[in-house]
Amino acid sequence: MNLNENLYRTRRLKNAFAMVLSSGAALIGLGWLVWILLTTLIKGGSALSLDLFTEMTPPPGAEGGLANALFGSVLMTLLALAIGAPIGILAGLWLAEFARTSRLGTLVRFVNDILLSAPSIVIGLFVYTAIVIPMNQLTGGSVSFSGLAGGLALAMLVVPVVTRTTDEMLQLQPASLREAALALGIPRWKVTLQILLRASKAGVVTGVLLSMARITGETAPLLFTAFGNQFWNGDLLKPMASVPVTIFQFAMSPFESWQALAWAGALLLTLFVLLLSLLSRFVFSRRKGA
Repeated sequence: MNLNENLYRTRRLKNAFAMVLSSGAALIGLGWLVWILLTTLIKGGSALSLDLFTEMTPPPGAEGGLANALFGSVLMTLLALAIGAPIGILAGLWLAEFARTSRLGTLVRFVNDILLSAPSIVIGLFVYTAIVIPMNQLTGGSVSFSGLAGGLALAMLVVPVVTRTTDEMLQLQPASLREAALALGIPRWKVTLQILLRASKAGVVTGVLLSMARITGETAPLLFTAFGNQFWNGDLLKPMASVPVTIFQFAMSPFESWQALAWAGALLLTLFVLLLSLLSRFVFSRRKGA
């Protein structure tokens, strides 16, 4: 009996020690996150104004806003989603329904996982080498850094996220759903597009939203592709401003007005990513509950 009591006490002590360590680690991590969010909220909130959305990025020492950077970010993000989301969805459909157990499918999943974890600066360097430099040489310097190159770089970050999500969501669908549809004589491609994809719609939409959240704050790919622009520009073949690059440039400047705009831009990005994360959770949980 004494032996059992000793073992029980030892286990309880070990459990309590492990709980203290894990709780302490969680509090430390959460504390840093709260500190970062509060700092961003305080410094960014003080710089929020209507001019932030209506005025262009100012010259050194002057007042202004982030209108051109916000416009450029929206334009390149939409371009990236328009290119990357369809490719990712189709690739996920093929992996889940036509190459689930094949060697080629396994290889594609392996490459996709590598792209999923690849540093974004590597993607930016690749697009710079494959698109920016050749375009500069072919056009005699009239086209080099551009919003198009920035959108393509971001699209390469969208594709692996959407591909992985679509693949996993389709594999979660019950085999009976496929068998019932095929037993009715429905072609395989119609089963995939009109039945399985619809059944996985919430998960696929969640993947698109998460990919959008990822590319929203990317700076490195745009430094090598879109570069930046102090003026309003809607031409995708010209350098284009973006919020992440503007934050990067303004945060390191000695001018207080630029630093204030950098904090305001950081707050906008944080709130937007938070909104996308909450929206993706809502869409997925609502579909799961239904």
